[in-house]
Amino acid sequence: MEKITDKINALPDGAEYFSLEFFPPKTATGFHNLQERLERMTQALRPLFVTVTWGAGGSTASKSLELAELCQRQLGLTTCLHLTCTNMNRSLIDEALEQAKVLGIRNILALRGDAPRSDEYRDESQPPEQDSNKDFTYAADLVRYIRKQYGDYFCIGVAAYPEGHSDESHPEHQDPLADLPYLVEKTKAGADFILTQLFFDVGAYDRFEKMLREHESGVFKTIPIIAGLMPIQSYQILRRTTKLSHASLPVDLLERLDAVRGDDELVKKVGVQIISEIVDHIKRRPGASKKGFHFYTLNLEKAVSHILEDCRLIPLAYSTDTEAVDTSFDVGDLLPPEGALSRVRRRLSSVGSSPHNRFIVSHPSQSSSHGFETSDHEAGLLSAAINTRAHTLAISEGEGSLGREAVWDDFPNGRWGDARSPAFGEIDGYGPTLHVSTPQALKLWGHPVEVSDISAVFRRHIEGELEALPWSEEGLSPETSTISKELLAMNAKGWWTVASQPAVNGAKSDDPVFGWGPKNGRVFQKPFVEFFIPSADWKKLKPKLDAHEQVTYFAGNEAGDFEATDEESVNPVTWGSFVAKEIVTPTIIEAVSFRSWMDEAYNIWKEWQRIYPSKGRTSQLLEEVRKDVWLVNVIWGDFLDPNGLWELLLE
Repeated sequence: MEKITDKINALPDGAEYFSLEFFPPKTATGFHNLQERLERMTQALRPLFVTVTWGAGGSTASKSLELAELCQRQLGLTTCLHLTCTNMNRSLIDEALEQAKVLGIRNILALRGDAPRSDEYRDESQPPEQDSNKDFTYAADLVRYIRKQYGDYFCIGVAAYPEGHSDESHPEHQDPLADLPYLVEKTKAGADFILTQLFFDVGAYDRFEKMLREHESGVFKTIPIIAGLMPIQSYQILRRTTKLSHASLPVDLLERLDAVRGDDELVKKVGVQIISEIVDHIKRRPGASKKGFHFYTLNLEKAVSHILEDCRLIPLAYSTDTEAVDTSFDVGDLLPPEGALSRVRRRLSSVGSSPHNRFIVSHPSQSSSHGFETSDHEAGLLSAAINTRAHTLAISEGEGSLGREAVWDDFPNGRWGDARSPAFGEIDGYGPTLHVSTPQALKLWGHPVEVSDISAVFRRHIEGELEALPWSEEGLSPETSTISKELLAMNAKGWWTVASQPAVNGAKSDDPVFGWGPKNGRVFQKPFVEFFIPSADWKKLKPKLDAHEQVTYFAGNEAGDFEATDEESVNPVTWGSFVAKEIVTPTIIEAVSFRSWMDEAYNIWKEWQRIYPSKGRTSQLLEEVRKDVWLVNVIWGDFLDPNGLWELLLE
């Protein structure tokens, strides 16, 4: 039950430390696999502390507390719980703080959350006094409240923005100097440490830290300032994240990434170099005697392990350069993470060869029924945990049993991903959101008053006139543009498409439109389309889908009704074949992933509705539509017939 600042103060002068951030996965299997990943990472990497995100408006409250309990109690990690204070039931704040105390958590990252919007977010059944916005407008209010209620029990962190906070109404007006009075207020209210938003412009961070340390108030002179960094997982994720966070990408860094953007593996490697260079730069800067780094892991493992290894941040108390690990053992029968729902579909040709791959060990295996004989799954593992740099790097490279589990979801490709992955779904774990401010949303989508107005929003997005939809914060990708004619035809029927992909048969992995993954590979796709459809139209379409042998579908509505050709079906819709690698299947559609996304999709309808006056025609229209439409995902099995799906739906 340690405080973060106590642990920092206990470090010797000149020490460097790091922390890791995780978000609660959307599925039960993803949560299970994150537990295994956490155990592995924390044993090998030894972060000073970990943080657990909290969805805006308390949207992930129960899952966040569950993950925080796992980190604090089961894994024994010093855990910091994020906590927002706006747009939710007032009692949820008290419950979260009390539960954190019960769990032994002594660290809170106090955040505002979205701008207060009581009229839009308060449930009609909720008494006005239970509106959190009544007492909390800014993060400083939450800091003061925690201090008043709990004294110095909690160590409190606050957020800071090296390039300035993006104002909702004017996101282009970012200025850290304009934010300074608010940061001073938060610090004076009782903050113990400062954690920055992710950044890539190290010059901006230098200027920001210098501004704080030299501020006339003196409140920042000795307070720990921890630099927030995001390992680069893919080119697409990088551009999306920097767009949402308004973090700038220096031209020279972007040029380095643009040069390899067609090879996901090289993007990761260059990304590791970039973040490592930023860390090394900050380490060399004069100033605070103890320098901290906070990594936004996105629940992924490989990139952050490489960065920590390259920057020599793994604590020396647990690692030495002279130790090494022999990873030359046979890895033919290694399996994906424990608890995976579908090991059969990742079954290797060598499965079944276990009787021929046995190793003799000096001590009997607890899990083996053969005494001093150990299975090939356990072979090569150390009899005790020796957390060497060499061992950590071997894992992050995908070597050995632990390595296979570290990289099996290394190429998140698109929204769906694999529901078993801890990183499945949105990359930030902050819950359903429009990803744009209210003024931006009104500018983009106007004030629909007829169903045809909603159709026009979707049509304009497909035609490239709108850069975002409520369900997609980006414009149409080059890949999706290849089927824009078909998508326009569907939207003309009043079937609003929110996700889709064309058939691909063996395109090169460096193809500028369809490629992904390492170079010298081939990628494949089954075509699918996901769309909202009026309930009356769904009743007519369903029998046609049921009658076709190449169709798999999942469908549901807000009321909770659910229909599928086969609820147990597993549908890999994107896969790749690469040199010296097993088949990679990053995008899988099944009932658990569809249900998870469906809940979010209907909540996004609510988020869209909330930007309009509750009794106005637009709000009423969006509510009527939300309650009527079905969300349907149709997958076409024969990827050698690229037009079959569209002919079926549009005939």
